[in-house]
Amino acid sequence: MSEAHSAIRPVRDRALDLLKWLAMLSMALDHLRYVGWSADWLYVPGRLAFAWFCLAIAVNVGRSVSQAVDPGIRWKYLAWLGMFSVVAELPYRLYMAGEVTTLNVLPTLVLGLLVAQGASSGSWPMRIMAVLALGIGVAFAPSLMFGAYGVLLPTAFLLVLRGSLWLAVLPGVICLLSNEWPKIIDGMLWGDPISVGALIACLIGPWLGLALLRWRPAFAVWPMRRWAYLIYPLHFLLLFGLRHALA
Repeated sequence: MSEAHSAIRPVRDRALDLLKWLAMLSMALDHLRYVGWSADWLYVPGRLAFAWFCLAIAVNVGRSVSQAVDPGIRWKYLAWLGMFSVVAELPYRLYMAGEVTTLNVLPTLVLGLLVAQGASSGSWPMRIMAVLALGIGVAFAPSLMFGAYGVLLPTAFLLVLRGSLWLAVLPGVICLLSNEWPKIIDGMLWGDPISVGALIACLIGPWLGLALLRWRPAFAVWPMRRWAYLIYPLHFLLLFGLRHALA
């Protein structure tokens, strides 16, 4: 999964960029359920988004480890995630009013990044920071989207990135646990097709993401750079406008 580098600048990993775009699409489809249409089935593809964002984080952490003897904390990465955690909260609450029970997803990703960096580092300060981040994730799990299991998901991906693709069962199980698994299991037992689809999406979504990263697309993929952080808050505002236009 390493990215080739030239003497001038790193070569973009088109598979990783494609994974990020597909994660964004999955997220947008999931949130379309709240526009006002009867589209509960979109819950199924929506289960892929968080898993694939966590996989992208794990890939970036893995690369920083392979490219440095003693990689430090990626402060810029954390700063961008942290800043947009704050920026996105108001649009998130504006659009998801009546549905909000947690913070937006970015604080979970911030904590997940810290845990993954600590788990891959031999530095005790980074390990201590990872333990603190995990402790925060456990203590404030009810306030975090995807809870404490969501904080662990990037690290679960790190454990399998350099191993067999079949080990993706681990992040698959953690992905299921990070979602509303009691409701999913209960609905599946009653034969609800959406619950069955959600269960399958949670379990095989990580495997699909890892398989995608091992593919080398022959077509160009628009690079997803730092500007892409804006997509998260802006898509809430666009969907909020769409909902009012349809009202």
